[in-house]
Amino acid sequence: MAGALDGIVVADFSRVLAGPYATMLLADLGATVIKVERPGSGDDTRAWGPPFASSGQSTYFEGVNRNKLSIDLDISSAGDSAIARQLAATCDVMIENFKPGGLQGFGLDYATVQSTNPSVIYGSISGFGSGEGRDLPGYDLLVQAMGGLMSITGTDEPTKAGVAVVDVLTGLHLTVAVLAALHHRDRTGEGQRVEVSLLGALLSSMVNQTSAFAGAGVVPTLMGNAHPSISPYEVYPTADRSMIIAVGNDGQFARLVATLGIPALAEDPRFRTNSSRVENRADLGRLLADSLAAHGADFWQSELTAVGVPCGPINDIAQAFELATSLGLDPLRQVGDSPQVSNPMHLSGTPVSYTLTPPAVGRDRDTVLRLLGLP
Repeated sequence: MAGALDGIVVADFSRVLAGPYATMLLADLGATVIKVERPGSGDDTRAWGPPFASSGQSTYFEGVNRNKLSIDLDISSAGDSAIARQLAATCDVMIENFKPGGLQGFGLDYATVQSTNPSVIYGSISGFGSGEGRDLPGYDLLVQAMGGLMSITGTDEPTKAGVAVVDVLTGLHLTVAVLAALHHRDRTGEGQRVEVSLLGALLSSMVNQTSAFAGAGVVPTLMGNAHPSISPYEVYPTADRSMIIAVGNDGQFARLVATLGIPALAEDPRFRTNSSRVENRADLGRLLADSLAAHGADFWQSELTAVGVPCGPINDIAQAFELATSLGLDPLRQVGDSPQVSNPMHLSGTPVSYTLTPPAVGRDRDTVLRLLGLP
């Protein structure tokens, strides 16, 4: 069955995470993605290990580069530069995350590519935009720090997220923008440039926290696992291990405290409404912990889930895969000799596909040259 993006050719001049994640999603949806890499070492993430896959490539690289063709090109050499320009001149979508202006000297900047390929969708990723922040390095950890995410994450000191979440969010934003631009092209025949910065994607993705500043001038601070606007909505101890309780309304709170054997708390003025519970978060937490200590997390999850109170234990990643498998979500796919985390998108008419293993550097050079009609 053809994918939703069958027939779309993507020239992927990106590396590391944000760009490759976006192009992998496009490839999963059926696009032909041609990954352009440096001869020899290729994408930086190939060496980002351990751990390494059975192929010898890092699992980091393999996690964002399935379903792609790889061609190794030295764009500073005349011959390979000509191939790169031919690819740019004939593709539907070009994705790059070079330093702003970094491709201009190779004839691969938007103005030059658009002059020979006016319908191209040209996607650019930067750390801090192509204006005043063009010279700032675009590393996820830097943006987590400079963009404010670390200032609201952690308990005793600012803490990064456990994954390069800004890169992933930026890749998702870029994918949405590319799909929108393709739809516009279908209606008008016009291509366009699409730009997403890591800083911009992060500020947008911090939603309620950045909205609190934009709308009320509030500068959020470290709260650990607590929520600034909802309570109880954090980690609580039980007789054996900690669990999450995430109460979103007064009805859920009443069922929570009734199940815990302390129903009077639902009418206590300190806890009757969400706002009052937020104000008296510490007192509420102590009372809940006292009751939760009677049983373990699995017992409480069963009891609370039965009455519609959102809750659950804190799983490690192995337990998370076990849970997803038990729920029928099919979280792992075997692509050749490469185990892959499943794409979470499910399309009834044009399902995602898993066809190509993450490539060795330049694995598909001959195939790409034939696609371009080059000797």
